Amino acid sequence: MTSSVSLNRRKFLASGAAAGCGLALPDMAMAKDVFTKGKAEHVISIWLGGGMGQIDTFDPKGKGDPKKKRAGSYYDSIETAVPGVRVCEHLSQLAPLMDRVTAVRSVHHEVIDEHAAATNRMHTGRPVSGTIAYPSLGSIIAHERGSADEGAPPYVLIGYPNVTRGPGFLGTRDSYLYMTDTSQGPAGLTRPDGITPQRQSRREDFLSVLKRNADPTTNQRLLDYDTAIEQSLKLSGPEFMRVFELDREPADLRNRYGGEFGQRCLLSRRLIERGVRFIEVSHNLNFLNGIGWDVHNEGILNQHKLIQELDTALATLINDLEAKHMLDKTLIAITTEFGRPPEFDSGGGRGHQGTAFSCVLAGGGLLHCGAWGETDEVAKKIVSNPVSVPDFLATICAALGIDYRKSLYDGDRPVPITNMGRPLGKLFS
Repeated sequence: MTSSVSLNRRKFLASGAAAGCGLALPDMAMAKDVFTKGKAEHVISIWLGGGMGQIDTFDPKGKGDPKKKRAGSYYDSIETAVPGVRVCEHLSQLAPLMDRVTAVRSVHHEVIDEHAAATNRMHTGRPVSGTIAYPSLGSIIAHERGSADEGAPPYVLIGYPNVTRGPGFLGTRDSYLYMTDTSQGPAGLTRPDGITPQRQSRREDFLSVLKRNADPTTNQRLLDYDTAIEQSLKLSGPEFMRVFELDREPADLRNRYGGEFGQRCLLSRRLIERGVRFIEVSHNLNFLNGIGWDVHNEGILNQHKLIQELDTALATLINDLEAKHMLDKTLIAITTEFGRPPEFDSGGGRGHQGTAFSCVLAGGGLLHCGAWGETDEVAKKIVSNPVSVPDFLATICAALGIDYRKSLYDGDRPVPITNMGRPLGKLFS
């Protein structure tokens, strides 16, 4: 990290205000139409599918008891590097790093009954519409910033493709390159057996002849398709494909990252080094317990394994980025479709809760304070500093220097880029 940011953080902690960051008066930057601008260059967005329970992770409260149906946390909590900010006991590796982190504990929306609708809300900042296909945050950032290197795609999804991650009305050019297995890389960029470099070259020459002899077109879909072909040909070469060779990393580092989810986080670091602007790392539902973070009934019994896996990978990613002097330029964002209520269901697990839940920011050159916002004694209601989904997405945009006040256009129709969201200005030094 740069010395100026480290100094700012030390001054902030020394003032005793860090733990109260989420208790502060309403942010002036939210009240004024002032462009808050950060200096981050990349985003690693970690998606926890199923609904991470805030009360069992980043917003712990008093201990509950599922057998006695007493609402509360499932686990004990521990202190962190930020005075007054506690996290779940299974986040033990992350706890000493919380001065590089802000758990935004007061995110909220009204969607709780349907995972797909809530997933769409968290990726686009808007409800599903029957008249317009809204772009995801990843596509917005790809559209606004492009890749950091012309030899890399702007947007990579490490997980299964889904329309909620897509470009919407922005078009194919701002879509993602995806992969589901870190050991293989993107299947669509791998040449079939028997396609030698010579055959590939002949095919590209033939394609060029066809394009030269074709009638000119102004059809945007065809133009976007041509752009996608050109980018695919560029990315299928050995120079970019080497980024997926994780065995080039020291064995000790790979082991510290952990299993497949951790390897995805390691790959995300390699991708941003190569010039990718936005990466979503999905914690797939079939990891560890078969249901991901959707811990109804007995599903909660192995929830601690998910938390420990997140703890291992995230702490290692933060340390790795910091060691390479990349943390200030890389914003890590952890999101999930909603939280979990403090009450236990009939099987001892938890239902869905959108009224108050936690998302997390780390690195990115922000002035972190451990926690932002406050919920009541059971993490069910927001007590101070509510943060809408558009506000959270606007904070990410602002960190990358993207004007969250502007509009994009679906044809002639103006669409506010973050649905009128305002960033958490106190996180910007």
